[in-house]
Amino acid sequence: MTSLQLTPAEWLLAGLLVAVLVLQAWGLLRGGGAERRLREGLGDDLTDFMEQRLAARHRELLLDLHDGLTRQTDRIGEHARADRELLQRGLTAASLQLSRGMQALTQSVDGRLDTLSGQVNQRLDEGFRKTNETFASVMARLATIDEAQKKIDGLTTNVVSLQELLGDKRARGAFGEVQLENLVRNMLPPEAFAFQQVLPNGTRVDCLLTLPAPTGNVAVDAKFPLENYHRMFDDTLAELDRRAAQQAFRADVKRHVDAISAKYILPGSTADGAVMFLPAEAVFAELHAYHPEIVAYAQQKRVWIVSPTTLMAVLNTARAVMKDVETRKQIHVIQDALGKLAKDFQRFDERMAALARHIEQASRDVQDVHTSSRKISAHFRRIESVQLDEEDEEAGEGTPAALAAGTVGSGSVGGRD
Repeated sequence: MTSLQLTPAEWLLAGLLVAVLVLQAWGLLRGGGAERRLREGLGDDLTDFMEQRLAARHRELLLDLHDGLTRQTDRIGEHARADRELLQRGLTAASLQLSRGMQALTQSVDGRLDTLSGQVNQRLDEGFRKTNETFASVMARLATIDEAQKKIDGLTTNVVSLQELLGDKRARGAFGEVQLENLVRNMLPPEAFAFQQVLPNGTRVDCLLTLPAPTGNVAVDAKFPLENYHRMFDDTLAELDRRAAQQAFRADVKRHVDAISAKYILPGSTADGAVMFLPAEAVFAELHAYHPEIVAYAQQKRVWIVSPTTLMAVLNTARAVMKDVETRKQIHVIQDALGKLAKDFQRFDERMAALARHIEQASRDVQDVHTSSRKISAHFRRIESVQLDEEDEEAGEGTPAALAAGTVGSGSVGGRD
């Protein structure tokens, strides 16, 4: 709503009205009745005039206010329409952008889901494959373990049988003889040994080795002092009992050494020494490590104590000696063969020299033939050149130059022939 504004005329009129009012007031002061009448007349006129002016001004103000409100309403409507259109366009653009974003997001999510699904399937397949491989490996190992368990059970049975076998003296003796027989058969030729051979004194030896002179026949007897050896290491026994078993073990070995020295060393029939075979490496190691006096006693009795490993070394040495002896026996045959080979090589050398001479002569002949071939080829070329000269002479009607050329060519050909 606009503020109240007066024009200059209105201001002038208002000033006149104020002047009239002042005059009337002055007149009233001078005369009461006239003053009262004047005041009432001026008041009514002024009131009507002011009411008319105020009503007109009010109408103008109302019209201005109505026009302003109308224009403001129109502007507000236009702004509202513009805002609605802008909002509508923004909402449309946002909806399109949101739709595109949702579509792109859906595609990306679908792609990621497909990728993840492929990876998950691949890893599941790989996991299943590895699981199957692991399961197959576990099954194979279980089968191997079952097989090993069966072998262990069989080995346990064999160990129990071996313990039962070694618990009896005769069984131990038979076990030692079998082991000795296997070692000897694997290392020596059949003509170099004999088992359970009877000696001239009537005793029977487990194995008799027939070696070249000066060694001769060597008796090998298997002994297995095992009972007292086990008692030596039995923790359930008292210390005195173990010491007593140790003494008994040394006595057993000495007794075996004495028996072998007395029975199997016969002057004139066997070698001056014999071999005592201990089928157990542990017993052999115990003797040499903690009972050297027993070993020295056996050497004094000319009895050599051996284990399966050392017996193999002894037999290998014996085989080498036998091979050397057989080689010496056949030395004359080797010499005859070498003599014949030398004669054959001499004949081969002579024939090789003759062949070299023939090859050299053939090479010279080939060179001579090649020289003759070159000369013949040269003659043919000269003859062809002479024919060409004659043809040129006939074409030139016998010119002196052609005749001279022909004469020179013929002379040269005749001279080389």
